[in-house]
Amino acid sequence: MTRRSAVLALFTLALALGLVVLAPRPASAFGDQGAFDPRVLLTGNQTGPARDTAPARWSWELVQRTSAPARLRPTLVRADDPAIVDAPFLYWSGDAEVAPLTSAELGGLRRFFALGGVLLVDDAAAGPHGEQSAFGRSARREIARVLPDSTPIAIGTDNVVFRTFYLLRRPEGRVEGPATLDAIVRGGQAQVLFSEHDIGGALARGASGMWEQTVVPGGDVQREQAIRLAVNIAMYVLCSNYKDDQVHAPYLMRRRALAVP
Repeated sequence: MTRRSAVLALFTLALALGLVVLAPRPASAFGDQGAFDPRVLLTGNQTGPARDTAPARWSWELVQRTSAPARLRPTLVRADDPAIVDAPFLYWSGDAEVAPLTSAELGGLRRFFALGGVLLVDDAAAGPHGEQSAFGRSARREIARVLPDSTPIAIGTDNVVFRTFYLLRRPEGRVEGPATLDAIVRGGQAQVLFSEHDIGGALARGASGMWEQTVVPGGDVQREQAIRLAVNIAMYVLCSNYKDDQVHAPYLMRRRALAVP
């Protein structure tokens, strides 16, 4: 083989390899990795959320209304399960008093918050004007044990939670409730959101397609606002930081340019 032929052969081989590298590849499915998962937090003898169909409906509404991915079959996780830190969001709802958290449950939740996780505490038995039920009072009591140095504050429309996707004037759910959410803010991030609105009650929809709970006093308009609040909370979770000490970054979209106040 002449020198010229050898050079030509090497060039041809390099070109062929380059075409292989540049050739279109089948797109890999996004799947559940990085998707919003309204994971149901279980403590004590709890076996599920107060509104069984609400988490799946939450994911469905998020997918339909935004470009964000979500798990259409949300998962359950116990507070003392090591898997509690596998994703950045927990949904704790109930309509009865919760038992005092065990030391293992306290430890699990502390690890979750230390990594930047976000918890929504949704009082499913709240009164029409936001009166706390036994669940709401006991859940706050237990969160105070988890985060003893943090005090809830009221947040309203000036907080990013109310404008991550929709611009909302106030929180609403199955009941109108108070005009603000209470939140525990740590490191500039709202890590615990307390709702006396029963957001899950507004989301719950059975297999027949019928809404499971009557929304008062605002009916369909109020239900729509509750769904928008749920979407906003999901977007807040997806766009917030969650420490990647244990390779948690795949569960999140990168933080938006919008700063959290």
